[in-house]
Amino acid sequence: MAPLIGRRLRKGAATTAVAAAAMAALTASQAPGFAAQEHADGDHRDRDRASGAQPSPDAPIDGGGSYHTDLPPLTKPDKPGSSIDLPGFPGSSTKAEAGIPASVLAAYKKAEAALRESKPGCNLPWQLLAAIGKVESGQARGGNVDNKGTTVSPILGPALNGNGFALIKDTDGGEFDGDTTHDRAVGPMQFIPSTWANWSEDGNGDGRSDPNNIYDAALAAGYYLCANNRDLSVQADINKAILGYNHSQEYLNTVLSWFEYYKSGTHEVPDGTGVLPSERSTPSGDGSKAGSKESGKGKGGDKDTDKGSGKGNGGAHTLPKPNDGRGGSTSPSPNPGGGGTQTPGPQLPKPPTTPPTTPAPKPTGTAKLTAVGAKQLTATAGETFTGSPKVRAVDAAGKPVAAARVKYEIRGETSARFLGLVRSVTVLTGLDGNATAPKLLAGEQPGSFTLRATAVGREKVAPVDFAATVKPRPVPRADALARLGDGVLKTGTGGSFADLLTVKATNKGKVAAGVPVTATMITDAKKPRVNDKGPYFLDAKGKPVRTLAGLKTNALGQLTLPKILTDEHAGTYLLRLTTADGAVLDVELTVTPAAAN
Repeated sequence: MAPLIGRRLRKGAATTAVAAAAMAALTASQAPGFAAQEHADGDHRDRDRASGAQPSPDAPIDGGGSYHTDLPPLTKPDKPGSSIDLPGFPGSSTKAEAGIPASVLAAYKKAEAALRESKPGCNLPWQLLAAIGKVESGQARGGNVDNKGTTVSPILGPALNGNGFALIKDTDGGEFDGDTTHDRAVGPMQFIPSTWANWSEDGNGDGRSDPNNIYDAALAAGYYLCANNRDLSVQADINKAILGYNHSQEYLNTVLSWFEYYKSGTHEVPDGTGVLPSERSTPSGDGSKAGSKESGKGKGGDKDTDKGSGKGNGGAHTLPKPNDGRGGSTSPSPNPGGGGTQTPGPQLPKPPTTPPTTPAPKPTGTAKLTAVGAKQLTATAGETFTGSPKVRAVDAAGKPVAAARVKYEIRGETSARFLGLVRSVTVLTGLDGNATAPKLLAGEQPGSFTLRATAVGREKVAPVDFAATVKPRPVPRADALARLGDGVLKTGTGGSFADLLTVKATNKGKVAAGVPVTATMITDAKKPRVNDKGPYFLDAKGKPVRTLAGLKTNALGQLTLPKILTDEHAGTYLLRLTTADGAVLDVELTVTPAAAN
């Protein structure tokens, strides 16, 4: 079904001067949306991630390519399964526009869940990915994807040849966009190849990162939007993230409109049945996304339209900006192909001059935070705390407060960190008023610390403290030590034993990994004392020692001792290996006079 308001928008540099300015900004910033060929090496992604690569507001992720979308219907979508017809628009319904193809919707929600784990402070809402996906590709052309989420046919933007768009020469050898001269935006989230090289992800776990796959593209877009340590529960950060994706006020307005629309309700529809923008021309043979130059036989083309091939030059229209934030009418315009005029649609109210700024519900009603569940947290060093701290935000009447911002902060000397290795993170309360902290990693440092939850922006609300304790790792046990190999260990004075000594630790017959072992040169098995002559080891400073502590068995329960050297004293000596549990192994070492060798 065609959407309620059949209005298209197109973006991109309107003049050569604008294009030149955009190019200058791209070149100056060297942002993710622009990569010179000589720097397009394979380690960009790891390096940029490690250094916290930041999107630039001057570098559109899709290279400044055009887009094609209708604005959201005037009426918000109702609950799933219901439909509302608008007066004056017979047969139209918000239900169709609120439907998102199954694979596309699953990809957005999977990306949100992944980012909640890896970057919990970002608070990425899947509806933001849906809004961008709608604007960039019409939700992968109505969900025209295969069973793995890959588009059935390529979705490509126009060639970024500097003619109305950024000038980006080919960086992928045509691997993704099929163009070996210039780059093009690719896939349902419209990544240019040079950006994909830095931000690619494998969202569907098939071992491949493909911008044409909605799962891969949605996860990569999520990481891109979360850059700069953004908190997308804050409207200002949402605006910055969208402008980082494409620096255009018109683009920002449109994405925010769809974002608000999707937040009020959506439902799943089968793949391939999603709503496409109305009055869509037949895509060009190169699979370019809607809004790029198209050819067809339709009538009524605008005089400013990019002229396609075919009768009537009825390619993609470049219509005036809408006269409201939700669509509107078009004025009659001459048809270059001689095909009549367009009829004005219904006149709607003028749009706001500023972008929509309706954020998620503000946490203005939080009057109290209370702990939900235990306030005592315990974990073993190197492990993850079982369960996660949780608090509930309520108002003065004791009712839950949704969308309140709660900050969890680790206080005290500890190596414990939240998932993502951060000491603090802000999360949102749900409809039940509960805010759950991300997974908490104990670290290796035993001891106690405090985990504090505070209501952001509500200084008078008392914080909630959780007492956390990290226990030392239990010492691995071993009740037996055995030598691997049975060769005689023999050498001359002033030399070293050619064979290294390897032993194995077990506990009740099972391999004992990580067991501390002490090696000591002793004088006698019955009355052991540290020997002051004969074989010896070298310590970390290269000095002779006859006792080595802190040795540990590996994952196989084995321990290979360092090289054993000899002084000028010949004789038979004993090396004793011991564990804390009393396991003992004596190994005989024979040192012969130098002349006998």
